[in-house]
Amino acid sequence: MKKIILVTGATDGIGLATAKMLVAEGHHVLIHGRNAQKLSQVEAELNAIPGAGDIQSYRADLSSLHETAALADAISAQHNTLDVIINNAGVYKVGQITSVDNLDVRFVVNAIAPYLLTQRLMPLLGNTGRVVNLSSAAQASVNLAALASANAGPADGAVYAQSKLAITMWSVHLATTLQHSGPAFIAVNPASFLGSKLVKEAYGMAGADLNIGADILCRAALSDEFAHASGRYFDNDQRQFTAPHADALNPFKNQQLVAEIESIIAQVNLG
Repeated sequence: MKKIILVTGATDGIGLATAKMLVAEGHHVLIHGRNAQKLSQVEAELNAIPGAGDIQSYRADLSSLHETAALADAISAQHNTLDVIINNAGVYKVGQITSVDNLDVRFVVNAIAPYLLTQRLMPLLGNTGRVVNLSSAAQASVNLAALASANAGPADGAVYAQSKLAITMWSVHLATTLQHSGPAFIAVNPASFLGSKLVKEAYGMAGADLNIGADILCRAALSDEFAHASGRYFDNDQRQFTAPHADALNPFKNQQLVAEIESIIAQVNLG
């Protein structure tokens, strides 16, 4: 059965590799990127794949919560249902740390914007959809004050690890609180040191085959293997479900984190 699947950050790296796999299987893929020209080029590339399913492009800069909300509105205006969201878009090093909303871009793109986008699209997912969130082997306890700050500090690796635990924590929280009244929420480490732009910029290395990550994201999105995986964490380095950072297994800490994210979003006043 062909699915309607949104892939954020689909113009390069693991997102693009995942979009290619899904399109080749005939699925209706909604690709997101922040650069209109690059989106157009990728759409043409995907359409050239034999047996390609439908492809639609959506441009938004996820460092802006207003643009993130507008992205959700644009998708909702064109679709009554959505089967899967793959929250893949992520950053490590950025040129400008403070966002237009006076928040740290790294936390916004990696954890806060995906939460906002998912919440706004929840009615389209119903209780049969899936949300696949890109986590990482790098996870560190989240400083809630830093999460809400304009600059969480100069150490990109430390902020990245906090942001990846944050998206894992809200995945577990929503899975636990919504249970069967909402979609499945699955956090996935697609594998460490894959050959994405992020890895090249962060570590100065070519990295491993991106299809390793794309394959597990497609499985998490579609396969029976993940049919009962809501609230769980899959570590593709170990090729199995395993425990995330201990904070993500603490319901009180998860609730605190989600409350802080919702407070941040409310202060931006999206209307």
